[in-house]
Amino acid sequence: MSELVETIKAAGTASRVAFGVFAATALALIGSALTQLILGGNAEHLLIALAAVACAGILDIPRLRLGTEPHRSPVVSLPIVVVLALDPVFAPLMSVGLVCLGVLLVVWIRAHRPELALYAAGLAGMGGTAFAGTHGLLESLDVPAAGVTAAGAVAYVTTVVLLEALRRRFDRPSLDLGAGRPYTVVRLVLIGGGFAGLCALITQWTHPFFDTRTDTLATAVTLVPLAIAGAGTILLVRAMAMRRRLAGVVDGVIDLNATNHFVKSGGQATPITITAASTSTDLAAVLQRAATATVGVESASIRHDPAGLGEIDAPLSISAFGQYLVARRDVMDYPFTGDDRRALQALAHTADVVYAARESIGGLTIRANTDPLTGLANYGAFQDALANINDHRDYSEALAVLFIDLDDFKRMNDRYGHQAGDEILSELGRRLSAVIRPYDVVARVGGDEFVVILTRLSSLAEAKLLAESIMEATGEPLAISGTVLNPILSIGLAYSAHRETDVNQLLRDADRSMLAIKKSRRRGGPANESSINISGHRSSQMNDIVARAIDEDLLELAFQPIVSLVTGQIWAFEALVRYTDPELGPLSPPSLVEKAKSLGRLDALTRQVALKAMAAAADFRLLEPRIVCMTINVEAGQILPQRVGSFVEELADRYPGISLCLELNERSVARVSTAVRAQADHLRDIGIMIALDDYGSQDSSVDALVRMPMDILKIDKSLVDDLDDVRQREVLTALQGFGDNLEYSMIVEGVENEAMATHLSALGIRSAQGFHYGVPRSFEKTLARLEEFGAAAVLPVRAVSELPL
Repeated sequence: MSELVETIKAAGTASRVAFGVFAATALALIGSALTQLILGGNAEHLLIALAAVACAGILDIPRLRLGTEPHRSPVVSLPIVVVLALDPVFAPLMSVGLVCLGVLLVVWIRAHRPELALYAAGLAGMGGTAFAGTHGLLESLDVPAAGVTAAGAVAYVTTVVLLEALRRRFDRPSLDLGAGRPYTVVRLVLIGGGFAGLCALITQWTHPFFDTRTDTLATAVTLVPLAIAGAGTILLVRAMAMRRRLAGVVDGVIDLNATNHFVKSGGQATPITITAASTSTDLAAVLQRAATATVGVESASIRHDPAGLGEIDAPLSISAFGQYLVARRDVMDYPFTGDDRRALQALAHTADVVYAARESIGGLTIRANTDPLTGLANYGAFQDALANINDHRDYSEALAVLFIDLDDFKRMNDRYGHQAGDEILSELGRRLSAVIRPYDVVARVGGDEFVVILTRLSSLAEAKLLAESIMEATGEPLAISGTVLNPILSIGLAYSAHRETDVNQLLRDADRSMLAIKKSRRRGGPANESSINISGHRSSQMNDIVARAIDEDLLELAFQPIVSLVTGQIWAFEALVRYTDPELGPLSPPSLVEKAKSLGRLDALTRQVALKAMAAAADFRLLEPRIVCMTINVEAGQILPQRVGSFVEELADRYPGISLCLELNERSVARVSTAVRAQADHLRDIGIMIALDDYGSQDSSVDALVRMPMDILKIDKSLVDDLDDVRQREVLTALQGFGDNLEYSMIVEGVENEAMATHLSALGIRSAQGFHYGVPRSFEKTLARLEEFGAAAVLPVRAVSELPL
């Protein structure tokens, strides 16, 4: 009784009203049915009534979801078909009462919650009343029996759906179902239509053999297969639920192990709740998302309070974020099972293990990257920091490296002792930490050597001013063992105006500048004051060239044909980036791409290439309609919407007659996130093809074939350099068969002569690319080729020699 009161208190107004109406309906129908059965002269049919109650209970266990989110959308169960079987024996409303009793008992037994049992029985009773009313009305109008029962079934489903929809609408108007919907038209049609067809089938099945109005045997003939079908459905539904839980746990474990840390905001550990729409990737959010997918819940949260009504929890050791992982369902939804609890506990335990491992690794990492004497970063951590800062700064953002050496430290160490020397170094480390800005970095990289990375600079003058303030603060007198010392510092400064391709050169230049001061002192220069020497370091010329080429849209393209070995025609071109500097001449395409990546301009380069490539493809197609595809090279991470994903979607819409294919090099798919895989599937769904490039090059593996969704596999030339070798031919045959089974096409690159092409055709390879069909040529030369020779894959020898690169 206390649980009943708690449920009513926890429910919303609409749920309270619905519970009252449904409970009254269930009790009235059940009471009426039992009264008629016992007092109405129907005692001889007691066995049939008991069988009907049992059958109704069995048929209520499998529940059909009307939406795509488990336990976040309403359900329909189908025990009302028992009314059809009881038609020869009992009046419709009495049969509905027996169905309500069956639903009440089975839910009460399984859930141990009388309030939920009353609610479920009442909902079935409301739907059953609509079924019986519709059935009686149409029967009086001489509608065929199959039509009567089908219409009654539709009335039942409609009533249940509407009642649940109204309750949820008024109780939970703000419930976020994420990508799922509470109802889908397809599910409604399938469930309603399927139920109507089932009822019509039952009527048609029994009608030729029995007078269903008088023959009691019809009831037994109908109830037995219904009970068997219900039991089979229970097993099927349970198997599907176990599969969902297992898949959810496995995916959750994988995602939890892929995370790095919990994220707290403002240092406060507040309860966090996640729904299906959440996209956060920190450990807490991944854990909650895994619980939502595994158990099937309305929401999951990490909090300090244990589970309440309609909830289950699993304890967590991560007390800073919450002591419990809590999963919640609607108080009127079906309760959690023991399997749900065990799945939730498995996820919580995995999170504890992952978090503990992260904490241990974090502690080890801190010790490994920290100088034990000063507490500053050590040389390894400094190198990582310098590389990271350089790689992620804007191209126009300057930085400087200060290499700081304490003069005569060995003499002081020998004179005052090693403890005094340690105190001197510790004090210098403290002063450096105090004087630098929050976003600068200081490290101890040797005995008496320190380095500082100055970031977010706008000029060399600013760097020099900061270096002078550092020199002044660290050069103040310090008292060691009762003696006042005046530290003399030699500081080498290397300034970098743009992102470096070899950032270690910056450190070497700062070191040389510092050594130049020390040499000057040995040769009679100022020995009693700290000094700064500025290196002549300048950012590499190549950086400026590549940045200008991209910023000013100076990139050019070359196009190499992709041909069909079946038709002997060109069907696609691969667009390759090219740039010729007025002073340095042609730049190597790989180095051009690497420079663009290091300068943070790879996405800009890719957008320019894609735009020019698709415009060229449109011109090619005007001359030769068989040109239907253009491929461009990208890295896997670039296909995300915030990088170039949204851009290529818009570009593909602009050229509906041309297929855009994104070639992902195999190295970039070695480790791809779930978001990248999902984006690849999305792009494929809207007609953009995905190709895996360079397969067969160094470190290739079968894993790459299944890691990334794709339409095309491009075989690297290293796999076809000796087609007389039976092993190469067997590998190609296996890959072709693999592609046929997984529904992707295969293109072999590096085809350089007719013999290779013949070999490949004999093996069943259908597409190829290589110098045999044409070297990459400019837009103008490619256009000229198409004008003269059309889509012919192989040109006459004379024509090849006359076409310049």
